Amino acid sequence: MNPQNIFISKKFEFSASHRYWRDDWSEEKNDQIFGKCTSPYGHGHNYELHVTVSGKVDPVTGMIINLTDLKKHVNVVLEKFDHKFLNLDTPYFKSDIPTTENIARVLFDLIDEELKDKGDFRLSKIRLYERSDLYVDVWQEEM
Repeated sequence: MNPQNIFISKKFEFSASHRYWRDDWSEEKNDQIFGKCTSPYGHGHNYELHVTVSGKVDPVTGMIINLTDLKKHVNVVLEKFDHKFLNLDTPYFKSDIPTTENIARVLFDLIDEELKDKGDFRLSKIRLYERSDLYVDVWQEEM
């Protein structure tokens, strides 16, 4: 059997803090909806990010992508998030609350853009773990 596409995933880690807050809501409503996540000091997580690319195996190298190259490109994106207070230190959450869902969506878009035209592969999916029991998947519509 010679599959058309192979999927390969690599794990990355970064740390960041964030705060859930809507300026257009009262303090009471923010507290009611977001609970302890409304602290003005924020709270942090050690995130685990799984990046999956797909493509055809190069017959010369036996790889879809050189994992050293994948690491370099993903780290370009993660530098914008690692050890940052996401609400204040990045432009991505000025109007969107940095929930795990929104962080994953932004990461997917940035990594997808960073990998464009870098080879005969594509970003297929990311999985972002906020904790061991909480993660979000974002993927391309056509896998």
